Amino acid sequence: MTTTPLKILLVEDDELFRLGLRVRLQQESDLEIVAETDDGETAIELVENHPLDVVLLDVGLPGIGGIETCCQLKQRYPNLPVLILTSYSQPALIARLVAAGAQGYCLKGIAAEALVLALRSVAVGASWWDATAAQTIQAGLKRATLADPIATVSTKPLGLTQREQEVLRLLAEGKSNPEIAEILYITSGTVRVHVHAILHKLGVRDRTQAVVMALQNKLINQPDHNW
Repeated sequence: MTTTPLKILLVEDDELFRLGLRVRLQQESDLEIVAETDDGETAIELVENHPLDVVLLDVGLPGIGGIETCCQLKQRYPNLPVLILTSYSQPALIARLVAAGAQGYCLKGIAAEALVLALRSVAVGASWWDATAAQTIQAGLKRATLADPIATVSTKPLGLTQREQEVLRLLAEGKSNPEIAEILYITSGTVRVHVHAILHKLGVRDRTQAVVMALQNKLINQPDHNW
C-alpha cells in the first residue's frame, strides 16, 4: 500500500543549509519538499498556493522574520503545523514561539533521523519540543504558578475537574507521576487515569503538548516578565 508523502514547505535563508536539508529530507519516501523560500513574506504566499502538511521554519529570516511568519501562518491556517528549526535557544525566544502557535522546536545540528521523526510527529498533531525547549516551557509555567500560587487553571470550558487542574499544574512543573502521587496523596495509577483524562479533554497526545496548550491558552496565569 502506497502512502501519500507529507508535503513540506522549507523556509530557510541559508542557501547551502537549505540545499542540504532538501537533499536529506527527500531521501525519505514519505516526505516531499513541495516549495522552499528564504523569507517569511514569500512563505505566506506559498502556503496560499500549495497544499501543505508541514512548514519547516527558520527563525532568523529577513523581512518580517520567523516569529511573525509563524504568527501570521497560524492566524490564517490554524491547523497547519509549523516546526521551528533554528540555531537560537534563548528561553524568551522559545516562549514567543509557543505563543505564536508553533507545534515544535528543534535546534540546528539535530540528527537527521530525529528531524524526520519531528516532522512526522507534528504532521499528525503531536508536539515536538527538544529537551531544552521542554524544560524552558515547564520552568516558565512553574514560575507562573509560584508567582501566584493561589491562581487556578482556568479550564472550566474544557471540563477539567479540580483534581485534574491540580495534576495539570504539577505536570507544568515537570513532576513525574510518582511525584504527583506523593504530593496529592493518591496512587500512581490514579495519576495515570487523571493524566489520560487531561490529554483527552485537551485534545492532545502527550504531556508536553498538554503543557504547551496550557501556556498557549493561558490556562495558568503568567507573570508579565520574560522567562
